[in-house]
Amino acid sequence: MRFEGGALPSRITNTRHHGAAMITIDIPGWGNMDIENILLDLNGTLATDGKIPTEVRGKINALSDRVTVYILAADTQGTADEEMRDLKARLIKLPVEGSKNGKFEFIRDLEIEKTVVVGNGNNDQLILKEAGLGIAVLGDEGMSVSAMKNADIVVKSIFDALDLFLKPKRLLATLSE
Repeated sequence: MRFEGGALPSRITNTRHHGAAMITIDIPGWGNMDIENILLDLNGTLATDGKIPTEVRGKINALSDRVTVYILAADTQGTADEEMRDLKARLIKLPVEGSKNGKFEFIRDLEIEKTVVVGNGNNDQLILKEAGLGIAVLGDEGMSVSAMKNADIVVKSIFDALDLFLKPKRLLATLSE
């Protein structure tokens, strides 16, 4: 169990804690989950062949009113700057070589227990494991077995991953004990 507390009545709220936006979810068996940050891997998770679908862009912008959204990219497709246009998220560029360690170093500067990570690749395995909640996405570009093994939840698309927070009763259904 990654969150403190016992079985509590299910409750979902959007709040501000010390000025920061936050989603709070009480999950029976997990306890209270306060989410301040959502980290999204760009290539293979958010984007297919370097392009973020329009519907995904809308979901990211809706989430950014509730939490801080970071997009982590080694930018293997070279499209990150262009794809960030009109997105309410912070782009964190990492070198292609050593991106797994770069992502891990970045997450260590955040409150890990208040951070959700969404990824699909080998270079996401450490952050999926260490985050307060790790979500592996099986998208068009696949998902590594190491990402799947280190995640708390596996979903079939980025749409489903983002909807867990836009429609949090889905998250309750998945994690409640």
